[in-house]
Amino acid sequence: MSRGGGTPAVAHDVTEVLVAMPSAPGAVLRRVVQHCRDAGVRSRVLPTLSELVEGRVMYTQMREVRVDDLLAREPVRLDVPRVRTFVAGTRVLVTGAAGSIGSELCRQIAGYEPERLVLYDRHENGIYALEMELRARFPELSLEAVLGDVLLPDQLASVFAAHRPELVFHAAAYKHVPLAEANVLEAVRNNVVGTRNVAAAALGHGVREFVLVSTDKAVRPTSVMGVTKRVAELVLQGLQNGGCRFVAVRFGNVLGSSGSVVPLFRDQIARGGPVTVTHPEVTRYFMTIPEAVQLILQAATLGAGGEIFVLEMGEPVRIVDLARNMIRLSGFEPDDDIAIVFTGLRPGEKMTEELVAEEKAIATTYHDRINVLRRNGAAPRPETWLPEVERCLAGADARAAIRLLRRLVPGYRPGPHHGVDDDPARAGEPSAPRAAAASAAHTALLVPGAGALQGKKNEPGNVTVAPPSACHSISTPQGSAEQPLAIKQSNVAV
Repeated sequence: MSRGGGTPAVAHDVTEVLVAMPSAPGAVLRRVVQHCRDAGVRSRVLPTLSELVEGRVMYTQMREVRVDDLLAREPVRLDVPRVRTFVAGTRVLVTGAAGSIGSELCRQIAGYEPERLVLYDRHENGIYALEMELRARFPELSLEAVLGDVLLPDQLASVFAAHRPELVFHAAAYKHVPLAEANVLEAVRNNVVGTRNVAAAALGHGVREFVLVSTDKAVRPTSVMGVTKRVAELVLQGLQNGGCRFVAVRFGNVLGSSGSVVPLFRDQIARGGPVTVTHPEVTRYFMTIPEAVQLILQAATLGAGGEIFVLEMGEPVRIVDLARNMIRLSGFEPDDDIAIVFTGLRPGEKMTEELVAEEKAIATTYHDRINVLRRNGAAPRPETWLPEVERCLAGADARAAIRLLRRLVPGYRPGPHHGVDDDPARAGEPSAPRAAAASAAHTALLVPGAGALQGKKNEPGNVTVAPPSACHSISTPQGSAEQPLAIKQSNVAV
């Protein structure tokens, strides 16, 4: 199909090709689009079945070929009855509801007829837009939009008490690698302490299952974002006690999410270039947002408590190839019309991402796109190290925070810009501010609105919630900040 003599495009005066294969594999669509491009004709596709079912388009609407069409894989085989049984008639709360993953979670959960859906986010415009969309699409849905912050335990306790969620999807997090590198303490505060706060509220208010949205950057992390998400996983694993089922779901990049390369490339192309890529060989795993959320919901139905599920992401994609495809889909030729400039890896970035540290550490589930990490011993109880996190934050000591993260996640390799020795043998050495803090005989650990974190099983008969003013004394031997901390007062459990 070319413009050469005697070809179909010339013989039949073809000016546009309508592709009636909306569910075709990405490789097939790539070949079709390439043939159309070579022939100089426009190509458009029919909407996908999911777009029609979700009411986003009409069957008569054709649309331009998008980059996610070219990366498409086989459709997810979703066990719909199992997911529906899991969600239907339950009270569900989603943190980070205005974000890319959080909002799609809300859309898909709404379709399974929960008893109530609570949207929890501090992004006013985003939560308003999502509420309006869901009320229009699901008029019978009991919906509550709550402007809230995971760093406010009192507010979390109030919201959980008012709405009594049974399922919690925790998608609120700082996810941008360069920003987290430059704002260590805020990343730790939001991703680690925020997760602790939501988990404590879940334990204190009878939540049945808690699902953490995690990332492949938690594997052998080189970034603050990745290591704080790994520590968030440790928070949940350390709190697993037979009551609320805590699970985490890891996956790679999602196409079109806020801050991802796709909208960045689109903006750069619209401005006439150049398109910036960090390195010619850098690769990432990609998945569409709806596909990721379908698998998060499916994985949630598999959890018994304490698992980390890993989504099958297919083959990694070279970012430069993604950039070239997007330039061509916009009607330009890479290098000729739109330049591609290589800028170098930014602090915290890797050449390649991993989903697991070792293949032998992973096991299959009944679903072919969901695996689970084998457990390797018990995670440390949060009360043994969370006080140190709080001290780092209170003292605004970013280097001490990096050292602590390095000790909690031995595979973490902080970048030289943090000024922290990468020698694991020295990772536990306290900084001057932390050593000074450790000189006190007792340090207060406060879990506002939730109580002390300790090992008592979470059962209705022995769970009470401490008021925000409750403060539990933590015994810290003189000059021994690195030793486990023993809770002296433990009459309040979550």
